[in-house]
Amino acid sequence: MLSAAALGTLSFSLSFSLSLLLQPPKRQEIYAYLIPLYCFPRRREEAGEEEGAFFCPSCGRLCSQEKGKKVKMDKILEAIVMSSYPDHMKQGLVRRVIEASKQSMDSEQCWLMLELSTKLFLVGDTKFKRWVGKEVLEAYGLYHQEIFEEFFNVRFLLSLLQEGYGPLGKRSLYVFDYIHLGLAFVLDRPSASDIFSLLRTEVLRKVCERPGLKQCMKISKLLIQYPQCIPTGKRQALFCQQLIRCIGQFRTTSGREEAIVDFLDHVIKVGLLLQKIWKTQVSSILPSLKELFAIISSTEDQDPPSIALASVVQYVPMELMDGILRNLTNDDSITDVQMMMAIGRMIEWVSWPLGKNIDKWIIALLKGLAAVKKFSILIEVTLSKIERVFSKLLYPILREGALSILCYMLLSFQHSHEAFHLLLPHIPRVVAALNKENSNSATSCLEQLGELIHCMFFRFSGFPDLYEPVVEAIKALPIPNEDRIKHLLGQNAWTSQKNELAGFYPRLASKSETGKIGLINLGNTCYMNSIIQALFMASDFRRSVLNLAENNSQPLMAKLQWLFAFLEHSQRPTISPESFLLASWPPWFTRGAQQDCSEYLKYLLDRLHEEERTGRRIYQKLKGSTMMPPHSVNKTLVEKMFGGKIKTKIRCLKCLKVSSREEAFTDLSLAFPPADQPVPTPPGATSFLPIEEMGPQTMQSSLEVQPRLNDLPRKSGTFPVPGVAPSKVLPVETLRPEGQETSFPLRPERDATGAKPDQDSTLILKGLEEASRSVPDLINYFLSPEMLTAENQYHCENCASLQDAEKLAELTEGPHYLILTLLRFSFDLRAMRRRKILDNISVPLVLKLPVLVASEERSDAHGGGHTSSYTRFASVVYDLCSVVVHSGVSSESGHYYCYARECEDANTKSDSKEASWNDASEKPPDLAIQWYLFNDTRVSFSSFESVSHVTSFLPKDTAYLLFYRQRSTQSLNGRSEASVESGHVNGDLHSPDKNLMEAIAKDNILFLQEQEKEARSRSAYISALPKSPLWWKDFDGDDDDNSSGGGGHDPGGGSSGSFHGLVF
Repeated sequence: MLSAAALGTLSFSLSFSLSLLLQPPKRQEIYAYLIPLYCFPRRREEAGEEEGAFFCPSCGRLCSQEKGKKVKMDKILEAIVMSSYPDHMKQGLVRRVIEASKQSMDSEQCWLMLELSTKLFLVGDTKFKRWVGKEVLEAYGLYHQEIFEEFFNVRFLLSLLQEGYGPLGKRSLYVFDYIHLGLAFVLDRPSASDIFSLLRTEVLRKVCERPGLKQCMKISKLLIQYPQCIPTGKRQALFCQQLIRCIGQFRTTSGREEAIVDFLDHVIKVGLLLQKIWKTQVSSILPSLKELFAIISSTEDQDPPSIALASVVQYVPMELMDGILRNLTNDDSITDVQMMMAIGRMIEWVSWPLGKNIDKWIIALLKGLAAVKKFSILIEVTLSKIERVFSKLLYPILREGALSILCYMLLSFQHSHEAFHLLLPHIPRVVAALNKENSNSATSCLEQLGELIHCMFFRFSGFPDLYEPVVEAIKALPIPNEDRIKHLLGQNAWTSQKNELAGFYPRLASKSETGKIGLINLGNTCYMNSIIQALFMASDFRRSVLNLAENNSQPLMAKLQWLFAFLEHSQRPTISPESFLLASWPPWFTRGAQQDCSEYLKYLLDRLHEEERTGRRIYQKLKGSTMMPPHSVNKTLVEKMFGGKIKTKIRCLKCLKVSSREEAFTDLSLAFPPADQPVPTPPGATSFLPIEEMGPQTMQSSLEVQPRLNDLPRKSGTFPVPGVAPSKVLPVETLRPEGQETSFPLRPERDATGAKPDQDSTLILKGLEEASRSVPDLINYFLSPEMLTAENQYHCENCASLQDAEKLAELTEGPHYLILTLLRFSFDLRAMRRRKILDNISVPLVLKLPVLVASEERSDAHGGGHTSSYTRFASVVYDLCSVVVHSGVSSESGHYYCYARECEDANTKSDSKEASWNDASEKPPDLAIQWYLFNDTRVSFSSFESVSHVTSFLPKDTAYLLFYRQRSTQSLNGRSEASVESGHVNGDLHSPDKNLMEAIAKDNILFLQEQEKEARSRSAYISALPKSPLWWKDFDGDDDDNSSGGGGHDPGGGSSGSFHGLVF
């Protein structure tokens, strides 16, 4: 009840305010309603006022309610609300009217006030009107509960829920707010149970009508506070399913940060309702998730479901995850297209900033798909979504979850480099943005990202041109050791059975823009692929192989011919060398294990050589011919292309007797000299590279040269042999691109054994140094004299005992293709393990090799019958055509890839115009000859610069095998046999066997058919995948001067635009 003083103040305020607010006609009308207020005395207790009485001015006394005029409070309130006075002034007046409601009031007046407040709340067009309605409803619900219950009845609520209110009808937005407000005052009343029953039905009907976000939020608030209104039984599961359907349609159209925050807040409140239901009724979770999966797996042409669905997953108990996903991945009724659509949309949920455990659900589903070998789904989803996930690293609020998913995607996608290579253009910019952010979150992300990138370098080595910018970007980040890398790669792979992924190599790929064809890696067969590509790019050898007539006596050569023919004429981007692998496999090799490519090459060439010799003997036997062809004609193809000869001379230091032996070789194995033993320049060599004084070495075998022992002492210089005129030895030298000779000065000395494999930081520092040695250094060391002493003494037949001796090697015949093996793998006696020598070796483009070309013998009358040999060395020019690179720190692991180019002779000069080897006008082949990089299935353009600097930025990638081609126009004996043998005569190219060409033509047709079939089957996959915005276009198009480090997006997500783009 109001005191007399309060009522007096109210009267004065109303009189004063209304006199200002109302026009004269309206003023008289309102005064009629206000008269009862003026009748109240200042102090009601002084007037002896009774309950419900008022002072009537017409009778001049205190009257009861029946005798006086009733106060129409609803009209007073309506007049105040509809006035044009400022809201803060009207608010004070309304509060005084509301205070009056605390007194006793007849039911009619209460009913009128409830009707007015309902109208203001439901159809009021301003916040002030709705506030007035709310305040009046609360006052009358509190002080007039019986009348409020009578007014707030089931029939009225049903009408509101089904038909709406007033002119807005069903479009009224505040019905659930109104019901929510009124329920507080009927909870303990008899009608409560009927109201709750009504609401359980009506909220289910309402969500089935797909209301918008605000209505769902209001329903959720109502049901969370009053769980009695939540549908029960089977209707409860249906309600959850329909509510999830509603969440899938939530959208926001505003980019303002305030609108985004409201959107997130509303979605959270809706999700909290599901959490409340699922906590009390676990049985409703599975039907809800089935509905969720049906939504995200739908392939119908419609708008994609809202990303707000991400808010649902976080409320599912984690202990149910394994069972749910196991049932999902083993459900045969779910097609691959549906599954791929679902996982693709789930990955988009990474953009939801307030979700918890979303990354765990995504990774668990990916693992579940791998467990049931759904590799095609995993591949398509990874390739289409990995860039999107990577972009989320820019935002701290999303970083943790995005990084978890990114790590799993990359570490599990181990059958191909495709996924990792999609990120290469973006890594430097993202790393720069994270560095600029300079936060704990960014620092932690950078460390994990650096570890991940090094794992990818280790797994997919052989792409130096692509990796160079990335290496530069992450050079300051810690480098994980090899054990850590192997651990990460081992625990995340989709499968440990590599052959299970053999059919999932890049599909629908067109032939490389280079025109070259790649070779499929059949399980650590990169060593074979690199050798095949190097031999294929040896154009003279390739033409000779393709030009061979069919010969059943050479099955291995026939398989090589088929392989070369497909590499030359197939339309496939890659082919499988499986047939050739099975035929050329060394019996001591372990299948599936990494092998030494040099060992494989020696075995292959030896097999081809022996096979051809055996075939010739059989052919001659069948022909019954006893005449042996000339020696030059009797050479096998391997001898003509790769065969050379080397003479070894050993002089006993006691009796000075010299013994010599000439041996054939197909490659030279070059040991690394100790770094602390320089070799002096030989006499008379001025413009040539100085011969360094290196450690001794030994040599054996007819077709290969073994490394020399590195721990024996040696002397410098060449010792004179009695009766033998010393020849002028020409050291190995190189040519500048312009054809001028140049020598390589000694670089700073380094440990010839390299660094330990686990000292990764040391490897990086060593790789960045200048090349400490060059290929000419190693050849000079190979050809330099060595002393045979101590345990390595020579058994002299003349002395019939072990004696100190000197050994010297001389090249007597240079091969057409010179193969050099850099002996990088050594055994460390201290560590008792094999190590790789990681020294950076400079590889010259043009090499001049000293070859002994002629000799004369004559009797010496004063020499006691000794004969004197006059020998002449000539420099044979070789052009670099292939480099096989080993990436790794051990011969039992790592990866091989190959740089190669096709070296061809320039226009053949006439005999009269042939230039001498020392002619200053001598020019190397055209430096514009294109280099290619062969890395299993991938073939790309490259350059000699990349060949030269690969070890500088990838210290574990070192040149291992070198192929040099002798310039035929400068052959010592005129036109080389190899050039004639190659079939490239008078400029005419060879023509492969007709049957072989028919087989290739048929395979090309089959490939086109396969492409068409694959395109049709994949079109459903690709079109079904949800599209992601091309985030990097804005990122890369940012102005560097105005960049905030995030390239169009604030890494911190501070601006409204970035926040909107981030989430939606």
